[in-house]
Amino acid sequence: MTIASDFAPQHFQWESRDGIATIRLNRPERKNPLTFDSYAELRDTFRALVYAEDIKVVVFASNGGNFCSGGDVHDIIGPLVGMDMKELLAFTRMTGDLVKAMIGCGKPIIAAVDGICVGAGAIIAMASDLRLATAQAKCAFLFTRVGLAGCDMGACAMLPRIIGQGRAAELLYTGRSFSAEEGAAWGFWNALHPADRLEDEARALAARLAAGPTFAHGITKTQLNQEWNMGLDQAIEAEAQAQAICMQTRDFERAYRAFVAKEKPVFGGD
Repeated sequence: MTIASDFAPQHFQWESRDGIATIRLNRPERKNPLTFDSYAELRDTFRALVYAEDIKVVVFASNGGNFCSGGDVHDIIGPLVGMDMKELLAFTRMTGDLVKAMIGCGKPIIAAVDGICVGAGAIIAMASDLRLATAQAKCAFLFTRVGLAGCDMGACAMLPRIIGQGRAAELLYTGRSFSAEEGAAWGFWNALHPADRLEDEARALAARLAAGPTFAHGITKTQLNQEWNMGLDQAIEAEAQAQAICMQTRDFERAYRAFVAKEKPVFGGD
C-alpha cells in the first residue's frame, strides 16, 4: 500500500518526497495548537503509515517559528469543561491513541522543534524516536498548570525513560519549561541546531535513515518499544528472533556483498 500522491489532510500540512513525509501543524498565528479534528486526523494518518510502503521516515516539523502550543484553549479546553465523564474519557483515550499510533507506525519519527513545544506538543516530541531542537525551543509538560495531573498521553511512562525519574518528576509536578540546553544535557534533545538549519538537519537525518535498511529500522523501533515490558532474558530472546528475521532480508545479503566488494551497500528495504 502507498499513501496517495494527492493525500491532503484537512487539519495539518503534509509533504511527501523521497520516502520522507513531513508534517506541520498549520496554525502558526496561534503557535500551532491542536484541535479535536487535528488530533483525530493525526492519529488516523499514523495508523495508515503502518501500511504505507512509500514512506520510510516521518519528520514532524515546526511552522512559523513554533512547534505546538498544545490543546487549543478555545477549541478543546473550553468544551472539555462542559463534558461528562464518558465524553472526557473518549477524548483522553483519543489523545492517547495518537501516541500509540506514533509508536506503532513502524517508521522512525524525527521531531524538529523550534520555539514553543508545550503540553500535547511536548508529548508529540517525546513520542518521536529522535528529537532535534533550536536554542529557542521552550518545552514544558504543563498539565499541572491547568489543574490536571502530569500523567497525560503516556508521559509518566515515557519521559522517565528518556531523562530519568527525578528530572521527569520535577517537570511533571511543576509544569515548568526547560531550556534547550537542559534538554540536550538530559538527552531529551539528540542535537541542537540553528533555526535556519533545523529542518535541513532533520531532513538530512531522515534521508540517512531512509537510505538505510528500512525493514530493519522497523524492527528496531518495535524492539525499542516492546522491550520496556520485558525482563532481560525475554529481551535477549526477542532480539535473537528479530535479528534472525533480519538475516533473511535481501538488505543483509546486499550489505555482505558490498563489504566483500569494498563498496558501500545500497539498501532496498526488503
